[in-house]
Amino acid sequence: MRHIRWQLLIALVGVAFLSAILAYLTLSTTLVERPDFGGTYIEGVAGRPNTINPIFSQYNDVDRDIAALVFSGLTRADENGALKPDLATRWTISPDGLVYTFTLRADVLWHDGAFFSADDVLYTIHAIQDPAYKGPPDLGAFWRTVAVTRVDDTTVRFQLTQPYAPFLDYTTIGMLPAHLLKDIPSVELFQNPFNRRPVGTGPFQVAEITAAQITLDANPRYYNARPYLGRLQLKFYPDYESVFAAYTRDEVEGIARILPAYLPKARALDRLTLYNARITGYSLVYLNLSKPMFQDKAVRQALLYALNRQRIVNDLLQGQGLIASSPIEPGTWAYNSAMPVYPFDPEKAKQLLDNAGWRDANNDGTREKDRADLAFNLTTPDDPARVALANEIAKSWQAIGVKATVQAVPTSLLVQNVLRPRQFDAALYEWRTLSNDPDQYENWHQTQIPGGAGLGQNYSGLNDRDISEALETARKTNDQSKRAELYRRFQELFADRVPALLLYYPVYTYGIDARVRNVQLAPLLTPSDRFRNVAQWYIKTKRIAFSADTGEPTPAPTLTRALPTRPPTATATPMPTPSVAPTVPPTLAPPSSPTPITPTSQCANLPGIIKSPLQDSTVSGTVDVRGSTTRPNLAYWKLEYRADAATTYTQLFRSDQPVNDGALSLWSTKTVPNGVYWLQLTVVDTTGNASAPCQVRVTVAN
Repeated sequence: MRHIRWQLLIALVGVAFLSAILAYLTLSTTLVERPDFGGTYIEGVAGRPNTINPIFSQYNDVDRDIAALVFSGLTRADENGALKPDLATRWTISPDGLVYTFTLRADVLWHDGAFFSADDVLYTIHAIQDPAYKGPPDLGAFWRTVAVTRVDDTTVRFQLTQPYAPFLDYTTIGMLPAHLLKDIPSVELFQNPFNRRPVGTGPFQVAEITAAQITLDANPRYYNARPYLGRLQLKFYPDYESVFAAYTRDEVEGIARILPAYLPKARALDRLTLYNARITGYSLVYLNLSKPMFQDKAVRQALLYALNRQRIVNDLLQGQGLIASSPIEPGTWAYNSAMPVYPFDPEKAKQLLDNAGWRDANNDGTREKDRADLAFNLTTPDDPARVALANEIAKSWQAIGVKATVQAVPTSLLVQNVLRPRQFDAALYEWRTLSNDPDQYENWHQTQIPGGAGLGQNYSGLNDRDISEALETARKTNDQSKRAELYRRFQELFADRVPALLLYYPVYTYGIDARVRNVQLAPLLTPSDRFRNVAQWYIKTKRIAFSADTGEPTPAPTLTRALPTRPPTATATPMPTPSVAPTVPPTLAPPSSPTPITPTSQCANLPGIIKSPLQDSTVSGTVDVRGSTTRPNLAYWKLEYRADAATTYTQLFRSDQPVNDGALSLWSTKTVPNGVYWLQLTVVDTTGNASAPCQVRVTVAN
């Protein structure tokens, strides 16, 4: 009996000890949510695919969307427009700027399992160089000036005829599989069945395509981080109104683009999260500088001072624009942040015209000089939104005694029948930039004034030697600091000369259901750039035990992916299979505390600083949030906002790239009710340590 009692006592002590351990673990360990693999994201797009091929997709936004998911280029552009390696690991440039040598990745497989190699690069470039190429003529003409050579399986060399700094931007084009297409004549490639069931090297591969939708599966062989989404579907609709209707019927979870006219509907959809980003290009009014009245700089300046561009953005565009001050867009390395912005100042406009001799002597409401009225035609595309904008501009000019008669022409005829032959006085136009490089040579160099053959895109007819010299020198040097200095000079001259009236940079608005997480939108070159970080989007989540003592998640099994080994060839030495670190899903920081921290000198001495908007300022429309994120060993930073009474923050943007006194994100305040809000910037280093957040209080008053 005594022996049994001792056994019972030992058992009770053991149970008590185990209970204490479990209680401690319960108190010291919490479950945190992490992204998991799987799930299907469905997006509605306006239009249908035609030719899903990266060398032809420039003509169709849906083709471009799919190509961005299926194909990869030698390089890719990040959110700041800087070029990064993609299918290439690195490149070198010869001292004379004529030879570019690219080293390719050795671990890339096409969707069908074949190895990517230099042969694919040569095939792609040769297809563009072929006289039978049916893609953009300018693209074909450029590549015909470049010689491409295969050095070995993983090395290619490009030889230029003259130094051309924007060349690297052309290497972002998606590569094509030579092993599938090499026997197809170039003249037949545009109509080949490959373009309906393409094979690429991108993060997603085509599983099925019908007249109604395309289904893409995550690429199991993808050489970069494995996408969290298991499947992505694009459903095709005739227009954006149909996409809205599809979202309300729960047919789709994303709306590819929300135009300003549809924003009120979008804001009324509770589950729809709106994302905003500046998209490359700018809206402007071309002035025909061959007309005597526009040869007077005072007239050009007065016309710009007379425009209330902020009201145009707020009222006509529903906040979807940023006032433009330069043909080079903000946020890029070449942008001159010190550029003066012509404010709305009708009195100054009147004074400039008075001093230049333009006066309304007969009181008929229109100024005149030397018996000539200050009156002209303002040509615009016949799109209703553009006509409304043109009428608003004409109304502003009428207020300072300038008469502009609005003339609408079919959009399809504006370039060929109006701009190229320069058959206009003033013309409203939206210029779409299709390059990450800031080169402005074709738009404003004096040799690019359209002539008898209709060549060139300098539609205003700017014939300025100082501007031309800055542009021609900038495109010949590969030294980015020297190029930036030349472009700063160009922008200063442009602001002084005012050869055209810059209106605004357009803003792209993207709508996605709230259950799709970690979506980020940075400045876009084309709408398809919304998929730039699609590999980090997720729908499914899992819970992982997180130790409060160590601040680390408890160990868990991780997924490893062995790199494929390229088979030996006559020109390549067999490569051993390298060891690969485990692929671990990116860590999401625990939710930020909503407790306000009183900012001191706009968060001075913090690694993350919001410089604008200022503390307790009033904001409206699209706000350009600017600041710096300069923490050593930066892992990422995130910018969030919340209403003053809310308990959680909503993420505006997250990036792993440092920012030094630049743009952090755009915030469209028209997507939230008026009131007091907090902006919060947090910087996290590579050890997982988060900085004290910079928090700035603002009042939204739309």
